[in-house]
Amino acid sequence: MMSLRRGGERQDYNVVHKLPHGDSPYVRAKHVQLVEKDAEAAIELFWKAIRARDRVDSALKDMALLMKQQNRADEAIEAIQCFRDLCSRQAQESLDNVLIDLYKKCGRIEEQVELLKQKLWMIYQGEAFNGKPTKTARSHGKKFQVTVEKETSRILGNLGWAYMQLKDYTAAETVYRKAQVIEPDANKACNLCTCLIKQGKVDEARTILFRDVLQEKKEGFGDDSRLKVRVQELMSEVEPRGGVVASVECEVGMDEIAVVEGIDEFMKEWRRPLRTRRLPIFEEILPLRDQLAC
Repeated sequence: MMSLRRGGERQDYNVVHKLPHGDSPYVRAKHVQLVEKDAEAAIELFWKAIRARDRVDSALKDMALLMKQQNRADEAIEAIQCFRDLCSRQAQESLDNVLIDLYKKCGRIEEQVELLKQKLWMIYQGEAFNGKPTKTARSHGKKFQVTVEKETSRILGNLGWAYMQLKDYTAAETVYRKAQVIEPDANKACNLCTCLIKQGKVDEARTILFRDVLQEKKEGFGDDSRLKVRVQELMSEVEPRGGVVASVECEVGMDEIAVVEGIDEFMKEWRRPLRTRRLPIFEEILPLRDQLAC
């Protein structure tokens, strides 16, 4: 690795390339990743950083994300599962989010569903965000605040998508409905319409499409061309026709019922004044914990 300049020039160099300071294994790995653009060499250096216990939280996450980019998602999953015990408690939630994306990329949908349900339970029991109502997140180098409400809606959206991949449209419908109650969103509304169409509930899908999507987007879709195409496709599917729409029969298991009942309690509790530093306690749904955890 090239030697870094001293003083202000060195500081400017680190800022420009978004590099951490120092000369540890983790810093060398980041230099190879961001400056030399050698992904495979960077992965090897991240391994060395983990073995050296050097910034393990960041090293494991960065390595897993880089492996995902290199189409080594299964290896990334194994790495997180093997070494997450070395990471701090604060890093576990972030690692779960990486795992969810990796499961999705690998088509390991059942594992994705289980992890999403675990994250919901953390919220129900006030364990998310370390008991605080918001957390600071980062995207493209910018910091922003995420509320528990927004995080719950995001997780429910991912869970609904996962159920759709399993063709469990009834469970997906139920989850998307709850996500829409917490935080309405045009993309989730479109997914809900798809679930309804798959079950032959075309009239209801048409109502939701016009009420929750077209009315909300009456000023236009802006730069969201994908959503515009999606809406056009759904409109063609919900147009009245002479034939009978085929439906897909799905059963909702007790596991999904427990999820939905828990979400109902979440909504009731959320509307009450916050009484403690811990977020909604959800004592009412604790008896369902074993059902949801299995």
